[in-house]
Amino acid sequence: MPPHISRARGRPRSFNDTSKNTLIQSLERAMDVLKVVAKGRGMSLTEIAEAADQSASTAYRILITLEKHGIVQFDEPAQLWQVGLEAFRIGSSFLGRTHVVEQSRPVMQRIMTATGETANLAIVDQGEVIFVSQVETHEPIRAFFRPGTRGPIHASGIGKALLAFFPEAQIEAVLKKRALTAFTEKTITSKEALLAELERIRARGWSIDDEERTPGMRCIAAPIFNQFGEATAGVSLSGPSVRVTPERDAEYGTLVRKAADEITRAIGGSGPKP
Repeated sequence: MPPHISRARGRPRSFNDTSKNTLIQSLERAMDVLKVVAKGRGMSLTEIAEAADQSASTAYRILITLEKHGIVQFDEPAQLWQVGLEAFRIGSSFLGRTHVVEQSRPVMQRIMTATGETANLAIVDQGEVIFVSQVETHEPIRAFFRPGTRGPIHASGIGKALLAFFPEAQIEAVLKKRALTAFTEKTITSKEALLAELERIRARGWSIDDEERTPGMRCIAAPIFNQFGEATAGVSLSGPSVRVTPERDAEYGTLVRKAADEITRAIGGSGPKP
């Protein structure tokens, strides 16, 4: 932010009165219920109400409200409540802020310094790649992906690097949902060819976007793994094909693979199990 622009300051924490009179009681009750559900592995309405010290009717209203927002979900056959996907997404946003992005930044700086090319960090969401961080090269011709930019998983270096290490069922689900659209004459548009490419990526540990999304631009990428050995993010270097040439693929692939491994260790992750 430019120095001449002043920013309004929020009230200091000490300003706020945290007495019971100022707290939102309904939200307090909802948080109590959510914490109870989070501790269990599927709980009945009666169990939740008792553990949260709420009446069954109050607990039920809270649960259906949380369910509407995806914070909890109801297992109809078992008649049990459990934490929903949206609660995971909210928690993951904190983990991403404090771990992957922070730990990746110095490693990405070193990639850019060593190669002179732009370094990227991305994740996959709903079958698309989302770029979350970038360290740009100083070269006039360079790759640029604004944070939040989405891209096709099958025509992205990071997308293919992550897809290669997804469980087979997840790969099938992604390919069923997403069309293999052609963006250039080099884009992989058949399922068989893409599956064969994913096999090669698993064997060497890094992927290549060989002008498959944008003519004249190439990318080398590798996956980052969490504590469960799951591919959750990817790091890459990208640049014009006149600099990121096929002759440098092995060199850059090894460099990016080592960078991804370093980030994996920094966030407490581990490589995929055989």
